[in-house]
Order: sequence, then structure tokens, then C-alpha cells
Amino acid sequence: MQDSLPNKAGAVVRPITVLGAGAWGTAVAIALAQRHPVQLWGRNTPVMQQIAGARDNTAYLPGCPFPSGLTVQTDFDAALAHANGADGLLIAACPVAGLRPLLEQLKTRVIPNIVWLCKGFEYGTGLLPHQIVQEVLGESVAGGALSGPSFAQEVARGLPCALTIASATPALREAVVSAMHGGSIRVYSSADLVGVEVGGAVKNILAIATGVADGLGLGLNARAALITRGLAEITRLGTALGGQVETFMGLTGMGDLILTCTGDLSRNRRVGLGLAQGKALDTIVSELGHVAEGVPCARAVRELAQKLGVDMPITNAVAGVLFDGDLPQAIVSRLLARDPRDEKMAPAP
Repeated sequence: MQDSLPNKAGAVVRPITVLGAGAWGTAVAIALAQRHPVQLWGRNTPVMQQIAGARDNTAYLPGCPFPSGLTVQTDFDAALAHANGADGLLIAACPVAGLRPLLEQLKTRVIPNIVWLCKGFEYGTGLLPHQIVQEVLGESVAGGALSGPSFAQEVARGLPCALTIASATPALREAVVSAMHGGSIRVYSSADLVGVEVGGAVKNILAIATGVADGLGLGLNARAALITRGLAEITRLGTALGGQVETFMGLTGMGDLILTCTGDLSRNRRVGLGLAQGKALDTIVSELGHVAEGVPCARAVRELAQKLGVDMPITNAVAGVLFDGDLPQAIVSRLLARDPRDEKMAPAP
């Protein structure tokens, strides 16, 4: 394992391991490897060997060559050992559905910390990522969520980006800021782990709704209304779960919502566009070739909101189209048919 040494800016050079070689995990690995020794591990050994030879993740992030500081690793234990020092960082870059299985692999091993990139609720349990981590690894491991408005292709190309690291552990927040902040990436920190995770999860559902509206040609006024009222839904659910209102006005709430609802690189927006064209969900997901977290999240959030008594009409409409056979036009007609009411972002405390 490489020792931590001060770099030219006086910051610590940290050995970092990224577990998961999808588009976002690869992009984060590329960005971090500009200043740190990074290992990228994936469970499919033949694919990882191909990536190692090409120095490019041609399947999930083509055209983004790996810097010299990035090493492809196929041995799980070696990948963990690389980041197991006091200054190391372990980053889980799998979808929410893959988080628990990955953590099960880790729970018999000693790890100093873990940062996760996934956004969503676990279907079947309704748990946020940090709750899954606590359930599997316990509360003794320092953990945090890295979130914010960020498309993998742009981060890998070195375009400007602002992210937030949320954790209850100040030392972990400081370590992530130290490792990532600088150059084209700006990193903020937050102790509101719930708020950051809820914002990152629910915005994907709202991006599907916005994609449907845009695909139906409903105009920019409808898009603006969906985004704004979608932010109200995020805030209502987030505060019901213990998040702070101001978090939803920041990068991981409003910022991520705007990007995902309007950016053409958004997978979830593309799901909505496909639904508006009359395509079957299975066809859309197959054509994407990537996970669109808003699809499973819509089912999980609908059930959670009903359990908590939180009003989420846009989420309910999206879930109806995805899982109940409702037509895409139902999103619009259902929302327009609602009774008038005062505009509120969240219930008063």
C-alpha cells in the first residue's frame, strides 16, 4: 500500500479505492486519480481486464482515457488493502440495489471508512443508503454520501462541478473535501445525511415526470411547474424523515433536481421521454444500457410516502405509469385535476 505523502499544494495524497466500475464510479476514479493513487475494482473480471488493457471504460464511459494514477484492480482483497490506511478512502460506486450485497462482502473485513455514491431508497425496506450501511456494518464505521448535480461524462472530462459530502463524522467530511476539492471540482460538506440522500433519490422520479412532459410537447411552463412542485415533494418527504429544509434548497436538492430534469445526459429524463413515445419500460431500460435509479425508487417512495402520510402527487403519477399501466398523459391529467390549494414547500414545524 502506498504511503500518504504531501502533494504540491500541501494536501495529503490519499490511497483511494472505488468499488464499482459503472459510469459514475469510473468518472469519480478518473477525477480523483489526477491527484491520488486510485484503484478501480469491478466484479466482472473479464470486463475489468478489457478496461485495463484499453485504459478506457468503453462499455459505460467511452472516450474518457484513464490518467496514470488510476489502476484497474480485479482482486477484491487487494483493492481493499490499497485504501485501508489511516489516510485511505473507500468509495462504493454501485446502485442502491447492489449496496447491501457489497456491504455483506465488507462486513467481515476491517475498513476505516466508506463513502457511497448511490442515490435512492432500497425497495422492500424503504431504507436510505446510510441506513443500509448501519444495518450491515454497524455504526462504528465512518460513512458518508457524496452527492450533487453531476453527470459522469462531464466530471470525467474535467468540466466544473460542485458536490456535497454528507456525514455525521466530521473527520470523514474533512477527508473527502481534502481529497476532492480543487481544480474543476468544488466540494461542500453537510451533516444532514438524511436531507442529502432524500434529495438525491427523489429527484430521479421527478426527472421521469419532466421527461414525459417534454416528450408530450407540453412546453417550458409545464416543465418549470413540475420542477418547482417536485422540489416541494422532495422537501415534504425529506423533512418528514428528519432532513433540514435548507438542504433541499442547495446542491443536493434544487441543484440536482434542475440538472436531472433538464439535462439531456439524464438517464431518468430519457426514461420519461421514452414513455411519452409509447415505448415499453423494458425496452427503454434495455436501450439505456445503464441503471435508471428513478424506476425502482418510484415504487419505494410511493410506498414510503403512503406509510408516512406525505402528499406526493407527482411521484404517485409516475409510479402509476411505470407500474400500474397508466398512460403517460395520466401524469398531466391527474395533476391538473387536483383541487386548488395554498402553495407550500413543506408542512410548518
